[in-house]
Amino acid sequence: MSITLSDPDEIARRIVEQTNGHVVLGLPLGLGKAPHIANALFEMARADPAISLSIFTALTLERPPLRSELERRFLEPVFERTMGGYPEFAYAAAQRAEDMPPNIAVNEFFFQAGSRLGSETAQRSYISVNYTHAMRCLIDQGVNVIAQIVSRQGDRFSLSCNTDMTLDLLAARDAGKADFLLVGQVNDELPFMTGPAEIPAGRFAMILDSAETRFPLFGPPKQPIGPEQHAIGMHVASLVADGGSLQIGIGEIGDAVAHALIVRHREPERFASTLADLTTGTRPPAETAPFERGLYAPTEMLVDGFLELLRAGILKREVEGAVLHGGFFVGPRAFYAALREMDEETRGRIHMRGISWINALYGDEQAKRAARVDARFVNSAMMVTLLGATVSDGLEDGRVVSGVGGQYNFVAQALELEGARSIITLPATRMHEGELRSNIMWSYGHETIPRHLRDIVVTEYGIADLRGISDERVIQRLIAIADSRFQDELLKTARKAGKLGADWMPDEINRNNLPDRLQSALPVAEFTPYPFGTDFTAVEQRLLPALQSLSQAAHRPAALAGLMARGFAVTEPRAEETEALERLGLAEPHGVRERSYRALVLGALRAKD
Repeated sequence: MSITLSDPDEIARRIVEQTNGHVVLGLPLGLGKAPHIANALFEMARADPAISLSIFTALTLERPPLRSELERRFLEPVFERTMGGYPEFAYAAAQRAEDMPPNIAVNEFFFQAGSRLGSETAQRSYISVNYTHAMRCLIDQGVNVIAQIVSRQGDRFSLSCNTDMTLDLLAARDAGKADFLLVGQVNDELPFMTGPAEIPAGRFAMILDSAETRFPLFGPPKQPIGPEQHAIGMHVASLVADGGSLQIGIGEIGDAVAHALIVRHREPERFASTLADLTTGTRPPAETAPFERGLYAPTEMLVDGFLELLRAGILKREVEGAVLHGGFFVGPRAFYAALREMDEETRGRIHMRGISWINALYGDEQAKRAARVDARFVNSAMMVTLLGATVSDGLEDGRVVSGVGGQYNFVAQALELEGARSIITLPATRMHEGELRSNIMWSYGHETIPRHLRDIVVTEYGIADLRGISDERVIQRLIAIADSRFQDELLKTARKAGKLGADWMPDEINRNNLPDRLQSALPVAEFTPYPFGTDFTAVEQRLLPALQSLSQAAHRPAALAGLMARGFAVTEPRAEETEALERLGLAEPHGVRERSYRALVLGALRAKD
């Protein structure tokens, strides 16, 4: 029988009492954490060294740090609109401050990307584990409390955003393999997901439900999709078979894939012609027809791109009454609202399930194999080596950027399922401290997915099918989709290692893998930065590219000086420039610093003309 309480401190006191002061707290990945309960337990343990508190979790959601005054002026209002009111976690603040009490330990198996690079405490306590195996780690640590936000309708409860590990843990508890208190915190902004996500009140030991502990959900704003991401989306969309299965993740590339699939479905001729303009060299046969049978999505993360595919009539192939099986979700606040406001029949076709069901084939394997036909598992990487290894989660000095999550799980599934493919996506280049670098490298001192699991790699310049071919052919195909400014160095290194013949050169058409080619191939009207909308205002959308160019110029003094000089030369700003300056509080600058900021912004805006 569950008990409903309104005071998180009272719940924390009861938890400490029932665990004899030895609390092993599991908090769901991402959005599902119960912040008031977690913070009450943390503060109680901080005040009483006799209490032992161990926290096991992943993907703690926080506002990104603001590194400059211009960032603060631009992003603070955006963050307030999209993340304002979301509680801060006390354990995360202690990590950042390197001030973790000795009786409290925090282990995470996945970080918000880049958020813990500077935290020695977080880096030392990171646990490297596949998503499907994280539950085993938690049980081995002796978990005795799970605290999660839930949706409520009368006396009905839904795990909503995080069925991923909680359903698996409840199954383990039922089997006598775990023993813990499930504690829920009600949040009215969570959509009520039915199906496997709905559980009876009796499953909970305690429920926190009060107006004082309600809060708006964390909703990161959509970032603009650039030509590189749109081109990647087009290439990936051409690999998806009608009647097949699809997994994509959050971010610009996931949105670009969803958008390209919709273009293909609604305007197949335009899709085919744009793809032809983007395609150079050898590639697998292209899928360009509309979706008659539709797609089914077995995806660890439900992202809002899937809602767009559902609205477009693409996501419609049902498996066990659902067009999508997901493990968790997080996204913009408009995404949560869309799920809440969806009619029950449509929302009922989205089933949230345990991560063991989504990310693995074992357990009901025959049914999963029958459902996951022609699967395309799309994941992003930071780098790919020229021999086909993937770098997605860490740096070669050992620091963790994010985590392996479910990437290995889906790569393995793609190799085990008939007709399935793993698709690793990444832009061909990146800016690092003002320097352009290739994301396709000869080697790197860390790997997430080893080269013996190589499959398909996609950059903006094309598709490299690496499955079942020799090292030399892998090198050739990856060089063919690398940025041409780095191809000669890659050729030289591969030849020096004896892995590439001296007479091989990429086709002439692949020697023009440069950004200008993408701009001319993508119709501007169709491939916009925000095909699914955005939280940025019109003024902010104009400002964002200018501020990004300023960030890139920050490590190049000459470039920065040039932008400032251009800005100081502007005597009468245009109307849209004045709007941008007003948005940043720089329309009437005071002092040398603000006048310098004003000049930099104007210079960057004019540079985009």
